Amino acid sequence: MASRPPEPAIAAPAAPAAPGPSVRTRAIVLTLMAAVFLSLLDSQIVATALPRVVSDLGGLDQFSWVTTGYLIGGSAAAPVYGKLGDLFGRKRVFMAAILMFLAGSALCGLAQTMGQLIAFRALQGIGSGGLFICVLALIGEMFSPREGARYYGWISLTFGAASLCGPTLGGILTELVGWRWVFFVNLPVGGVVLAVVSATLRLPAQPKKKAHIDPAGVILLVTAIVALNLLTGWAGVTYAWTSPVILGLAAVSVVAVGAFVLSQRRAVDPVIPLRLFANRTFTLVVILGFIAGFIGLGLLNYLVLWLQTVLGLDVHESGYVLTAMMLGVVLTAWISTKVIARTGSYRWFPALSMTAFAIAAVVLSTAGPETSVALALVYVLLFGIAAGLNSQALSLAARNTASMQDIGAVHGTANLMRQLGTGLGVSFFSALMSARLGAGLQKHLGAASSGARIDKDGSLSPEVLGRLSHAVRREIAYVYADSLRAIFYAVIPIALAGVIAALCLKDIKLADVDTDVDTDSNAVAHGSAESRSGS
Repeated sequence: MASRPPEPAIAAPAAPAAPGPSVRTRAIVLTLMAAVFLSLLDSQIVATALPRVVSDLGGLDQFSWVTTGYLIGGSAAAPVYGKLGDLFGRKRVFMAAILMFLAGSALCGLAQTMGQLIAFRALQGIGSGGLFICVLALIGEMFSPREGARYYGWISLTFGAASLCGPTLGGILTELVGWRWVFFVNLPVGGVVLAVVSATLRLPAQPKKKAHIDPAGVILLVTAIVALNLLTGWAGVTYAWTSPVILGLAAVSVVAVGAFVLSQRRAVDPVIPLRLFANRTFTLVVILGFIAGFIGLGLLNYLVLWLQTVLGLDVHESGYVLTAMMLGVVLTAWISTKVIARTGSYRWFPALSMTAFAIAAVVLSTAGPETSVALALVYVLLFGIAAGLNSQALSLAARNTASMQDIGAVHGTANLMRQLGTGLGVSFFSALMSARLGAGLQKHLGAASSGARIDKDGSLSPEVLGRLSHAVRREIAYVYADSLRAIFYAVIPIALAGVIAALCLKDIKLADVDTDVDTDSNAVAHGSAESRSGS
């Protein structure tokens, strides 16, 4: 009997040309998006309820830590979760993260003092940091980079939905059933996520290997992140730049970062493998993510200040403009992922993003009190488009450089650098504006500005503005326009540096090999080729 010819290398059931994801796959991804929604929603929904929380629990001097503790907990935990997922299985670590998030939510709802609420919010934030990173890594494991691009677009839509409905939902829950339900509402949704993922998510088996936890690296990294977050949040706002607290935090940050890098060189399974930076694409993605965070989120608060102080818009009017900008971010990110999924190429989106940032900074620097609201909307929308063009493209580029064993570490590192860029951007712009604003108020207003107290966000207190004449308020608008112009000028060279970095990205197509066959073979091949060529 003649021998049977060998079957094709890729059997029909596992071919990447399959008609599309199954209903079960879509259900799993939608469930993962619900987890991301909870993580993002909780940074928005609580703000509306804070006045009622302070009324019930007291602690007016501490209430800002309800938000700060959540954000710092998430920032510190995210890269650690990414590495733990690589070591112990991403599904298992994801479920641990959501359990911690739900436990923190329940405890927040039961808190009896402001101190308890702050501590439980930090716990909730630690869980939240794992949700976002674990979902990125899970999608990276479930799908090839090219197929996964469509689902990264879903994350953009989830982000937009959380941003738009968070404050409104927080107000409704607070008024109808009390502020504690702002936290309790997470429990039924999170319970469904936990049940669906536990019952339906089946990942390809990975080779067994002995995991080595890097406790020194985890401790040093968390110390550095917490110190840097406190430094960028307090410097020039809560404490003077030369105060012992700020100088101490700066010293701790430098020592912790240096010690962390040294520890990673010796660790068997480092939290952030330094070998990742041998890949030029990954290094450029990290740099671009830092710049995007520095400009995009770092400048957002000052766009609000520009709308309200320079253009004279009230809270509702500026909210409408910012909502339009947010829609620009979400739609641009979603469209860009669709294009990337179809073409397999992400290269030009970061360059377009940085170019749009530079153009937005130029046009914003020319604006003043005479600028129309319609033109201001165009300027702010351009800024939103710039942010949307890079938000998911950089994540996809990072994913494309990762071998299966490093997906979590890659996403954790890229996300960490974007967050650090945001914190440093806020601090840098605050220092730049404060130095120029104080001198400008004194120069242009003189005695009229005596007693004018500048709030933490750079705005004058409402009581002071109310006592000033229309002419003086007009003069203040010009002073703020001049101070904010310095910020916009500073953005231009930073964005142009981002353009240069983006143009250095190589046009490496997203791998489209099916996960069940070998999800990352193309990505690994590309990364190895880059490393060998020294490019």
